[in-house]
Amino acid sequence: MIKSMTGYARSEKTEAGFEIVTEIRTYNSKHLDINLRFPHEYNAFEDKIRGLIGSRVSRGRIEIKITIKENNGNLIEFEIDEKKASAYYNILLSLRDKLGMDAQIPLDMIAGAEGVIKVAETKKDIEAQWLLIKDSLDEALSILDDMRKKEGKFIAGDFVKRVETIEQLLNSIEFESRDMLLYYTQRLKDRISILTKDTIELDAGRIAQEAAFLADRCDISEEVVRVKSHLNQFNLIMSLDEPAGRKLNFLLQELNREFNTIGSKTEKAIVSHTIVNVKSEIEKLREQVQNIE
Repeated sequence: MIKSMTGYARSEKTEAGFEIVTEIRTYNSKHLDINLRFPHEYNAFEDKIRGLIGSRVSRGRIEIKITIKENNGNLIEFEIDEKKASAYYNILLSLRDKLGMDAQIPLDMIAGAEGVIKVAETKKDIEAQWLLIKDSLDEALSILDDMRKKEGKFIAGDFVKRVETIEQLLNSIEFESRDMLLYYTQRLKDRISILTKDTIELDAGRIAQEAAFLADRCDISEEVVRVKSHLNQFNLIMSLDEPAGRKLNFLLQELNREFNTIGSKTEKAIVSHTIVNVKSEIEKLREQVQNIE
């Protein structure tokens, strides 16, 4: 299946006093490159997050930002460090006595001392939090997948048209490469006739032997069979429900190699021109393949 490597998705989830926002942006890349940003106190979930992404995306640069807000309202609790408060009070009494003062020590002075009163650490339900994060991430990845598939359909349509064009050009090359024995026989006769100015009688047997040698050396039937096989594989891979980018890129390299061989064998100008057109289509396909997963 053809999927674009570029896309954007956003998911918001609010539940059990938590608000989770997941944003995903993806770009072209040869490999899977995950750039993850989320609150450091949730670092314990990093491996799970990366594993979930890796199970849904095979390659591309992925930038993910997960924002987590705790909306606890009036549920915030405080705790008192009694030992620290007592020690602070005693030192103030000692200071008062040394200074010979007769003053009351206000409560707010003790309560305001650093560390005497602090927000109580509440135990977090780690498993429940992970399920909320996973739910938000799953939703964002599904939205992203739909977007990448939609764009992939347009790319696949372009692939189909260009493959059809290559098939038509290949048929033209086959047509122009037929009857090569007759082609080389006539060409040899014409050249010898020009060089000798028709003063020498041509040896038909020798001409036929040389023409057969040239025709065999320029035979492209094997390359044509391989090209047709590669084009069939190209169409098949596009229809499979799996990432296609790397396989299609490999096939395009093979196609380019086969047409280079055909070009080196042919001596017909029209075939050479047709191969130039084929390689132009292959290059356009290679550029577009860099955009798919």
